[in-house]
Amino acid sequence: MHSEKRLPCWEEKIKKELAHLEEISQKRELVSTVCAEQPWLTINGCRMLNLASNNYLGYAGDERLKKAMVDAVHTYGAGATASRLIVGNHPLYEQAEQALVNWKKAEAGLIINSGYNANLGIISTLLSRNDIIYSDKLNHASIVDGALLSRAKHIRYRHNDLDHLEAFLKKSPIEARKLIVTDTVFSMDGDFAFLDDLVRLKERYNAMLMTDEAHGSGIYGKHGEGYAGHLHLQNKIDIQMGTFSKALGSFGAYVVGKKWLIDYLKNRMRGFIYSTALPPAILGAIKTAIELVQQEPERRSLLQKHSEHFREELTNYGFNICGSRSQIVPIVIGENEKAMEFAARLQKEGIAAIAVRPPTVPENEARIRFTVTALHDKKDLDWAVQKVSIIGKEMSVVE
Repeated sequence: MHSEKRLPCWEEKIKKELAHLEEISQKRELVSTVCAEQPWLTINGCRMLNLASNNYLGYAGDERLKKAMVDAVHTYGAGATASRLIVGNHPLYEQAEQALVNWKKAEAGLIINSGYNANLGIISTLLSRNDIIYSDKLNHASIVDGALLSRAKHIRYRHNDLDHLEAFLKKSPIEARKLIVTDTVFSMDGDFAFLDDLVRLKERYNAMLMTDEAHGSGIYGKHGEGYAGHLHLQNKIDIQMGTFSKALGSFGAYVVGKKWLIDYLKNRMRGFIYSTALPPAILGAIKTAIELVQQEPERRSLLQKHSEHFREELTNYGFNICGSRSQIVPIVIGENEKAMEFAARLQKEGIAAIAVRPPTVPENEARIRFTVTALHDKKDLDWAVQKVSIIGKEMSVVE
């Protein structure tokens, strides 16, 4: 008798974990999407209203960004040649970073390959084993991972609970290097950090303050410079990080601050030192997007108008929108399976909105995360609200 061939132990364990994810409705799949930069997209051949995109101002499909990319390819070639510290620092980097610094009114700035890479690299470079990081409970996963990589003591305070944060700060050694880090616009709830209070606490307890403007860049501030700029606090925040991949319609991330900070990151941040430079086309789009976002405040105004209307309508129907005050508008469903069913029914009705499940959000707080853009039409948003409300009532999410 031949014995049955058994799977290797590691393969069996991984497959069991995958099966478990499927059982609890947390297994994820990639879906091919066409025209995702537009207000209406196509998934599996079906046309749907796009309420899942981070293309908040509509620049991802803008012809001016496309032209900038083509021009950059014609001038500098299609791909990067090496890391920036070798021979990858072509002139477009200098032009884009100068545009960034002028826009953010900072001493210096650095373009980094992605938002995840930026948070991972900045935090793990500036903090080490004997330091302390204070992070909002709802901060992005890249902030959490940066804290873990740093090996610093990682303290997560309750979301926007400044008393809880201060209680921790009071216990910290005076001589310890301390970093308070927060999203400015929280990616799953759509609410804002209390930056005024965070600035006061960082000054009182001699801490550094870092903000992640991924969902604020381009949208807030007189020239779209971000939520910190909107509050006139940019000069009081030590490390400002953000992305070009959302409202600015391109790709990549940035960090701005004092010149010494940027010089230090250039010399110590492993994710910067050992990464291939961005392709010229991306930098051409970044530079153009920075210029356009300062010249077209009407896009921000329209986005704010659409977002406020959408939030009010969903609230009037009784949905829990997590205190959202931005273009990110979630509705809490609860159980994973119920959220997946809600999303499937929305897609059947012609609305592309994604179910967000743990570990991205807390257990039993699975939700549908809607995102509004400046390209949306009010009548389409009203139509979507009607569909959402009908499904919500039928599924007993609202009365």
